[in-house]
Amino acid sequence: MKKNTYSGKFIVFEGLDGSGQSTQSNLLRKFLLEKGNNVVLTKEPTFNSQAGKKIRQILDKKEKIFPQKLQELFAEDRKEHLENIVIPALQKGEVVISDRYYFSSFAYGMSDGLDIDWLIETNNNFLLPDITFLLKVSPDVCLERIQGRGSERTLFEEKKKLEKVWNFYAGLPKRFENMFIIDGQKSIEEVFESVKKILN
Repeated sequence: MKKNTYSGKFIVFEGLDGSGQSTQSNLLRKFLLEKGNNVVLTKEPTFNSQAGKKIRQILDKKEKIFPQKLQELFAEDRKEHLENIVIPALQKGEVVISDRYYFSSFAYGMSDGLDIDWLIETNNNFLLPDITFLLKVSPDVCLERIQGRGSERTLFEEKKKLEKVWNFYAGLPKRFENMFIIDGQKSIEEVFESVKKILN
């Protein structure tokens, strides 16, 4: 993985679907803007690229694909995401907050039986975030939240699947630096206090 040598900072939120990473990403954006930073809030997959549009179809169960091909699509979308959004902002000294990044590919890909070394190699030319917040929320709570917002479940949103995904997520901080696990089952305010404490 390539370390960020640009003047801006790259921050990532990760977790199971329904763990609150979008909420915390938005709170951090607001907080940093109030502190006078220029902030870009973004998300993966982007769904703007051709690969991203295909990913949307697959996640919505409208199309089937082999797990390895799916992760290759994620990597293709990620490459465009970095080139078109993330790196230009970092070059300008801005803070980039991404809701998901390649750690999602690692955890969800491994849950599909893919090899972690292959997954890392597929993403090896991409930037390593300056800091990654991994929100720990049980699969039961995640599914309750997903149902509560009236969304249909996508490809990865099944309890047994989420349990496997979390087991793989939990091992990632041992392999990657500046990755912090936060209890995401506390109140939104308490979770964000933990985010700010680690950030400081």
